[in-house]
Amino acid sequence: MTFYHETLPNGLQVILERNELARSAAAGFFVRAGSRDESPELAGVSHFLEHMVFKGTARRDALAVNRDFDRIGARHNAQTSEEDTIYHVSCLPEYLPQALDVLADIMRPRLDAEDFETEKQVIIEEIKMYDDNPMMVAYEAAKAAHFDRHPLGKSVLGTVDTIGALTVDQMRGYFAGRYGPPNVVLAVAGNVEWPHVLDLASSLCSSWEGPPADRALPPHRGVGQPRGLLRKDDHQETVIAVGDAPALESPDRYVASLIATILGDHSGSRLYWELIDPGHADGADLSFQDYQGAGAYYSLLSCDPPSAQENLERVASVYRSFAAEGATAEELDRAKNKILSRLVLRSERPMGRLMPLGYDWTYRRTYQPIEQEILSYSAVTLQEIRRVLDEFPLLPMTLVAVGPKTDIRPPA
Repeated sequence: MTFYHETLPNGLQVILERNELARSAAAGFFVRAGSRDESPELAGVSHFLEHMVFKGTARRDALAVNRDFDRIGARHNAQTSEEDTIYHVSCLPEYLPQALDVLADIMRPRLDAEDFETEKQVIIEEIKMYDDNPMMVAYEAAKAAHFDRHPLGKSVLGTVDTIGALTVDQMRGYFAGRYGPPNVVLAVAGNVEWPHVLDLASSLCSSWEGPPADRALPPHRGVGQPRGLLRKDDHQETVIAVGDAPALESPDRYVASLIATILGDHSGSRLYWELIDPGHADGADLSFQDYQGAGAYYSLLSCDPPSAQENLERVASVYRSFAAEGATAEELDRAKNKILSRLVLRSERPMGRLMPLGYDWTYRRTYQPIEQEILSYSAVTLQEIRRVLDEFPLLPMTLVAVGPKTDIRPPA
């Protein structure tokens, strides 16, 4: 594989990882615009804007956008998180010009007032749908409780009230401030040539205008207050617990990923053998999420409500034992094999390479080939796991319980 990079005169970053053996191509615009960048009155605007981008441009209406992707067999989608909004497409290499033409076009949407009011109702219904999902309710509440007033505590979807009050002019202002080319990366992966990609980017995006966008990066460490949210008709208790972890800028993110895999992978982890295999709970895992300037471990427990407190103590017992004993060499090897297998299998497709390629350049301004990722995970030692555990202990945790029981206590 060969990596290329160029910055257009307007500030847009263009990168390519060329794989001459690939039989497809993938491209994506990575925009540093997420819920952490929103003011309180604009809560949810990043996600709402993601929807509006597909509603039409000066050249295409919504039907034409979908038709033009469909006629070349392209797969397209978008996603919004706390930190970014990503618009991506995968296709056969010979159709990349047509695919990028549509993708670049929708990045300058018309943001029509009538479309805005129609889509607003779609967003409100989506929020209500997630409000019916105990897992999403628990996750959002736990994230908000843990990060408190930190920008990462904001909801990606916003609320019915904030979306209801949002105006199209406010969205247009947010777009003008966050979607300037210096705040965007165009990443491409697959069997395409660099001069071709650069020509496409120049012809399709060189007219874009907009300023660089700042982002607040306050530090965060600490545990928030526990919460219990009553849902008396739920048949299960859902518990999410959050703890501090390394940020995405830190090389310790590799160590944290391995810790989460050893303790909380969906199969063969310590939580699996302690809670799921014996039938104490139907869900028990630990995941690691790295953000810009901060990181978090998310512990999940779902089980019969009367056994929730006892099962939470089982989770805490697993964490205490791990803190006292550390990982074994066998556990570390097994976790590395799991992560590396998933990493390599995903990387065999350009779409699988697009996300890490775009993230690394957006947030670290570095290119990490798959070989470097493999080396970084492979190099993690038992001593490093011990060090990161000491720096980012798994206990105490910010705890939120959702279900029939609201008196669940954080483990001591």
